[in-house]
Formats: sequence, C-alpha cells, structure tokens
Amino acid sequence: MYTIGDYLLDRLSELGITEIFGVPGDYNLQFLDKIMANKNLKWVGNANELNAAYMADGYARTRKAAALVTTFGVGELSAMNGIAGSFAENVPVVEIIGSPQSGVQDTRKLVHHTLGDGEFSHFEKMHQAVTAATAHLTKENAPAEIDRVLNTLLETRKPVYLNLPIDVAESPASKPSGELSGLTELTSEDQNLLQEIESAFLEAKQPVVMAGHELASFGLEKSIQKLIEKTQLPVTTLSLGKGVIDETMLSFIGTYSGALSEPSVQNFVDQADLLLLLGVKLSDSVTGTFSQGFSEQNVIALNVDGVSVYGKVTQNHHFEPLIKALADLEVTPYQGDYPSKGSTSTSFIGTDDDATLTQKSYWQAMDAFFQPGDTLIAEQGTSFFGIAPLFLKTGTKFIGQPLWGSIGFTFPAALGSQIANPDSRHILAIGDGSLQLTAQELGVALREKLTPIIFVLNNDGYTVERQIHGAEQSYNDIPMWHYKQLPDCFGGNSNAFQAYQVRTEKELLAAMKEARSDPSRLYWIEVMLEKMDAPEYLQKLGKLFTKQNS
Repeated sequence: MYTIGDYLLDRLSELGITEIFGVPGDYNLQFLDKIMANKNLKWVGNANELNAAYMADGYARTRKAAALVTTFGVGELSAMNGIAGSFAENVPVVEIIGSPQSGVQDTRKLVHHTLGDGEFSHFEKMHQAVTAATAHLTKENAPAEIDRVLNTLLETRKPVYLNLPIDVAESPASKPSGELSGLTELTSEDQNLLQEIESAFLEAKQPVVMAGHELASFGLEKSIQKLIEKTQLPVTTLSLGKGVIDETMLSFIGTYSGALSEPSVQNFVDQADLLLLLGVKLSDSVTGTFSQGFSEQNVIALNVDGVSVYGKVTQNHHFEPLIKALADLEVTPYQGDYPSKGSTSTSFIGTDDDATLTQKSYWQAMDAFFQPGDTLIAEQGTSFFGIAPLFLKTGTKFIGQPLWGSIGFTFPAALGSQIANPDSRHILAIGDGSLQLTAQELGVALREKLTPIIFVLNNDGYTVERQIHGAEQSYNDIPMWHYKQLPDCFGGNSNAFQAYQVRTEKELLAAMKEARSDPSRLYWIEVMLEKMDAPEYLQKLGKLFTKQNS
C-alpha cells in the first residue's frame, strides 16, 4: 500500500535528497522503516539530534536541500539549535518529527516526551520562529500540506517543519502529481527594479558588486559569475558569502571586512558610488563590528526577504528570478582600475626547519595546501578568521557559520557536505573547544568511510573568546583531551584513518603531503599552537569587540 509516508519520501527525492539524517525514537520507527525500504534513500543515523541538524545543514549547503528525522519533544528540541542556524543563514533543511498517534494527541493523553500537560502543540509553536513554514499533518491534509511546506522551502531556502503522527504516516495516499516549484516569474515590479539597476550602472563611475551567502542558498553562483564575466565589474564578498564567486578572477578585489579589510579594498568599496549587494547580510563579525564606511544612499540591496534601493525598503520582489535576470542587463563593461590586492597565494616560509608552529606559519601552509575543487570548512574561531583573508582557488567551496556562530557546527557539517559531494576533498579546520561539543560524530565518519582531512587546532581552550575578554579566566579553559587518540576510541583502524600530532613546520608539511596523496582514508591532524596565538584578523576584531563592549 502506498502511504503518506511514501508520498513524503518521494517528494524529498524530488528535491535531490538521497540521504536522510537523524536519530531513531519510538514515535518515528515505522517511518524509518519506509526510509530503509526506499531504493532512492539512505538512512544516516547520528549520535544525537543536534549533530543530525548540523550534518543536514552541511549537506544542504552542498546539495541544496536536506532532511532529518527526530522523535517528538526531546528529539526535536535537541535539533532546534541547528535548525535555527539554518534559518539564520538561509539553508534549506526539512525537519520531520515523528509524533504520537492522532488519537493520543486528540484525547490529550499524558505520554512520554511531553510536558505532562496533555498539550501536543508546544514544540511546533516553538519552531515557528526558526522555520519558514510548519505543518501538522493529518490523513486529510497531508499531501497538500507537504507540497505547501516544501514549496515554501524552495521559495525561501529556509528550514521547514513537518509533524508526522505515526498513524498518519501509515495512511493510504495517491502518488504525487505535478512537480514542486519555488521559481516565481518576474513581475512588473521586478522589471522596473531591473531597469533602475541598469540605469544606476550606466551612471556609476566606480561601481562594486558584493556577492552574499543567499546566492549560494539558491544555487545562483553561476548566475553571478555570468554577470561578472560579462561586465568585468569589481566584485567582493564578505566572509559570510565567501566562495560564491571565483576569487581568482581579475575583477575579484578581495574579501571586504569593514575596517579589518586590506586598506586598498576598504577604500575602494567605501568610496564606490554604486554598491549592488546581492544576498548580503551586514552582520557584526563580518563587517569589523559594523565598521563599513559606505552609505545606504549608494546601495541597492537584493535579499530573499526584501529589497532596499538607496535606503527605501520594499518586499514585493522575487529574489531568484531577479538574480538570474541581472546577466541580461545592458551594462557597459567596466573600464576602470581595480584596487591592488597583492599576491593571491602565500609561500610557506621555513619549510625545511623545525621551527615551532604559529598561527601565521600554519595559515601560510594551509594557503599553499588548498587546491582547486576542495571544499573548505572553517569553525567559528581562530580557523574562520584565519581563512577569511585568503584567496580561494577556482572551484573551491567554503562553509562557515559566522552569523549564527554555533561552535561545534562545522565538524558534523563537514561530514554532511562530504556525503553530499564525495568527489570533493573536504578539509576542516576546527579548534579543540569547538570539537568537544560534537566529537561524537567521529564514529559516524568512520562508519560511513568518509575521508576528510581534519585539522584539530589544539590551543588549550577558547582562544577566540580570550581575544575578546577573559584571557586568563578559567571559563575559557577546557578539559585537555588526547585528540590524536580519538579515532581509535571511536572505532577506527589503520584502514580507515591516519592520525598525527604536529608541533613544527616540518611535521605539518609531512602530514599534509601524505594526506593529500591518500584520498582513501580520513586524516586526523592535531596541530599544537600556543594558547594566546591568533590570526591577525582575529586580534584586530577582538580589540574592536572589546572597545565596543567597554
């Protein structure tokens, strides 16, 4: 018998999803049986629901949609932090909650995983603030509600929530008719806006395009690339949005970070007479605590949730078709100069000696280590601020979480992204403090035979926080783990992984060389660094945060 559960799984397959993450619970087990029986889907069980949400987020950033399944109450609340991060950064994740039978809910029985008050809508209401759409499925409304919610996911590229009672999942249904679609045609308001943008470019003497993370949410990287190649317009990104444009292009001027930018980049962007912001959010940690020097009077900003033209905000526009239409504008190719951006690669100094590693030499080595086509993932700590100023190579994908900034996110996210794209070598840099939050997924990485290269930066605690406040306070300390031994503890063997602990430049280079030459195993490299050593970018940002909060 074809059921509502089958209908939902077929719709997920239509989104390009081939793996589903989560944790089993007694309210979702029958639905998990359907996943196991579906020839188009694979179940990837996680150590906990929060990690499942993180892994789904990483998968969706690479595959453009993801799904996870948890049980009612305890499971969904554990995942909610991860769902909130996906909402903040426009990542399309479908959260499916297995809930008690409809009769149990209708009669308000006091069952487990509830608050003991007979009310079953508490947790769904909690999710309304961090999802673009929610639905409580019934036998009568399920197909229509599933389609409504999934179409909203495509239109907004934000998470959505489906509450699926046990009996509803087992109820009969007809197979889907028609396709899901989030694409909206251009309206007359959209056409008028495009004409205004075209006129603005024709009048501007020093225009700049700033490409943001929302472009990646919709898979619009090729559309913005086409625009820049056609017009040769100067283009930049914030670190939130890094990787959406080919950073080897002549017209890519570097990453903009407000007062923390390279001076030539900062001056060029701040003095632009037209700034076209595409899917950009100007948050504190990526603008040098709001130190951007340009005025909204020179800014046209297109975002998923609205448009701002020289400070005037409207919301009756459609992001995806607008971005796709930009490349068709009649814009005279840019003839001006670009700011000096120096070398786009850094030579690693001291390659033949036993000098102790520093943040500076480590990031020089990493810059040389990265190759075209890699997927780079940087934790929101010294790692993110170390990679932010670097120029990425062609075909490189970058994953970070500077807006939501939930520490530990990147380890499961890296694994989810590699499952979504196993052909790209995934390279994760994560600090010891962040890793301790989500290290459980190392078991999943080994079970699934994943082969990322993971650099664990052991700098004895929360160095990113020490740069902001409390350098010697015990709240920035963490327990010291034997990080090199973790793959052994989580069930690995020499066929599945290779682990190193490195303290010198020479040791780091040797580990890197072997890791790059061997894509068949997971490489786990513990990098020993001084507690207060930090990338220059982070040191400057820490001072700005301290000044702002004093």
